[in-house]
Amino acid sequence: MAGRLRGADLGPPRSDVGPSYGVGRVSFLGNLWRGGAAKFDFDSGGASYVVELTKRNPAVSLTKQGAATGHLRVNLHWQMRTSDLHERSGQGRGGLLRHPGKLFKPEIVQAQGPAVVNVDLDLACLYELTDGTRGVVQPLGNFLGDLNGAPFVKLSGDDRFGSGSGETLYINLDHRDEIKRMLIFVYIYDGTPAFDRTHAVVTLYPSSGPRLEVKLDERAPQARSCAVFMLENVKGELTVRREVKYVYGFQAELDRLYGWGLQWGRGYKTNA
Repeated sequence: MAGRLRGADLGPPRSDVGPSYGVGRVSFLGNLWRGGAAKFDFDSGGASYVVELTKRNPAVSLTKQGAATGHLRVNLHWQMRTSDLHERSGQGRGGLLRHPGKLFKPEIVQAQGPAVVNVDLDLACLYELTDGTRGVVQPLGNFLGDLNGAPFVKLSGDDRFGSGSGETLYINLDHRDEIKRMLIFVYIYDGTPAFDRTHAVVTLYPSSGPRLEVKLDERAPQARSCAVFMLENVKGELTVRREVKYVYGFQAELDRLYGWGLQWGRGYKTNA
């Protein structure tokens, strides 16, 4: 059963329109990409480096770091901030001052799930191949892409509730010579437009070396979409560059901002 889209755009899976930055074995002190923020991550079963792409250090060359092959995994994870939950339930400082009786009541623990998360974020990708083919991969319209054939990017599924696994797409870098550029973006399909409250993080997992992390924690009131990073092939060098540009519209506005030249219309998303 189809559910009506609330303001997002639906793009064609492909359009024949003419065309328009490391990770291998690294030294902890020598290759933190010009001072990019780094930390240890023990969640994946072992210690690994996580490098945060920031305004000051926005770009990484996958080619120079020997990570321009295999599958590049891109994951979007989000959740409601704890402070937001406390404010909603009246358990914050202000709530206790206004309702001192709550000091003597047991705190209600909310389960992680639809009752907690009130936004539905979607992970998507605008692509342009070297032959001029352009299009979009996104949950909206069920344009999930293809990993082994054009456009060499595949969306694994649609997470409606900000679960632990989030949303993931894969880019086949073994076809890097056929890739010109790919813009990974996130849009709020449903819910309150407040990226800074979702605690959203996009993490890139190259075939080797440290993970790359982009946080979407800037205040951008009423923004519905955010261009997260650009994967670009320039003269044979594959580079990842942080964008983090918020817009108040959806895919069509990102298209205009980056000059993709696609035709957009109203879109729909099937109900679970």
